[in-house]
Amino acid sequence: MKKRFYKLAATVLAFLILVLPGALSARERRGANLVITLKNGQQVEGELIAVKPDSLFLLNFAGTDQSVDLVGIRSIRIYRKSKAGLGAACGALAGGLILGIAASDPHLGGPVFGGFVAMGGGACGGIIGFGAGALAGIDKTIQLERKSGLEDRARALAYLRNKARIRDYK
Repeated sequence: MKKRFYKLAATVLAFLILVLPGALSARERRGANLVITLKNGQQVEGELIAVKPDSLFLLNFAGTDQSVDLVGIRSIRIYRKSKAGLGAACGALAGGLILGIAASDPHLGGPVFGGFVAMGGGACGGIIGFGAGALAGIDKTIQLERKSGLEDRARALAYLRNKARIRDYK
């Protein structure tokens, strides 16, 4: 039992060593994708480049820079890509591996029983991971029109500054 577990653990670790360096490679930092609703009802979409003291600097999807005054903004929606599929895959893999290893003991019924338990664990883990991934991908909306206090507005701008491509824009 121990030998099988060590072989499986070594295989998983070797796979992660080969896969992760590609995912961790250095690449240019991207700003958050925003949908800004102006007070006149127009919408402006683009990637947040920088937060200036009186405006937001965006790169729209046509490839041109655009500055939007904070005074004319009603709301800002930060668009997040859904992570439901990734969460489901990770949950299914984790649930299947954990319960498969735990139930593969010969005293509990052997490999056939362990396989069925692993499939059940994978299904449960997949459902839980799907829910967690879907919750992680919910868009966030900031209502600037309703922010009356200077402290609330400063907090909202500080949050946006953390999401910008250039954080310390002077």
